[in-house]
Amino acid sequence: MRVSAAFRLTLSALCGLALVGCVASPQAPRSSPNAPNRPTPAAVAVPQTPPSAASQAVRLHFARVQADLLSNGLLRTDGGGRDTPFTDRMLAENFIRVALYDEYVRGSGGPVQRETPSRLRRWEAPVRVGLHFGASVSASSRATDTARVRSYLARLSRLTGHPIGLSDQAPNFFIYIVNEDERRALGPAVTSALQGLSAGEVAGITNMPLSTYCLVYAMSEGSSGRYTRAFAVIRAEHPDLLRLSCMHEEIAQGLGLANDSPRARPSIFNDDEEFALLTGQDELMLRMLYNPALRTGMAESEARPIIESLARALVGGES
Repeated sequence: MRVSAAFRLTLSALCGLALVGCVASPQAPRSSPNAPNRPTPAAVAVPQTPPSAASQAVRLHFARVQADLLSNGLLRTDGGGRDTPFTDRMLAENFIRVALYDEYVRGSGGPVQRETPSRLRRWEAPVRVGLHFGASVSASSRATDTARVRSYLARLSRLTGHPIGLSDQAPNFFIYIVNEDERRALGPAVTSALQGLSAGEVAGITNMPLSTYCLVYAMSEGSSGRYTRAFAVIRAEHPDLLRLSCMHEEIAQGLGLANDSPRARPSIFNDDEEFALLTGQDELMLRMLYNPALRTGMAESEARPIIESLARALVGGES
């Protein structure tokens, strides 16, 4: 079952966008010197009215989804344990599959699922996260979500050694927590944040199907691999754990761990939904991604020996 969808976009010299992969999913005080200067996205223009029948139906649907997943022993929050061992070789191969392959390619009507080789992408400018809520989100939920996102960003910053945090000043990674009705009004905010998206790609966000729990688009410049903008959407109707799971996956994938792999375990970068929150192996992959030994734009052939060396240093032992 697909929890999230995430997409990488490249910004060419002519400002054309090309989808280069999935960053499933939903990425600071200084902008990248090469990044275009764009206005902050517009606020979600939705009247403060009770949720529609459609939104209430979505809330009931995902309450059942979470209950079913939990009853099947999924959505684990322990980060992995003795039942999920992995070696340095497994870590290296999982990293290569997650960081150096894309799950989607760009099509005329929006993203098309097809795994393709990619290049290493990550942020070089500080990541300034702008957190936005729809009018349907209560004050108490806003406070809880803000605290969770702030804490998680601090954790990601420690793991990567990269500046990542909440900021109202010229954000470059936008997170919108909105309900069904509010998401359909996100078009202006999306096009302001990610200029160059086609009408079909914008519609893929505003008309997000029920099979997609949450998503993130991340934009990089040409073949440089430098991320400069990202936009994540999380359903406000999600029950507590699914909501937190979406935060963990979309933000981490928007940092550069773009793909999913059925072999990655324990990991949130796996469509089996076994783990809800960032795992121990995921933490190691984030440390590898932002290790200065790797460079943005690297292809697998160049990066592989470095990745294998980093994995041996992190895990140790023979594999």
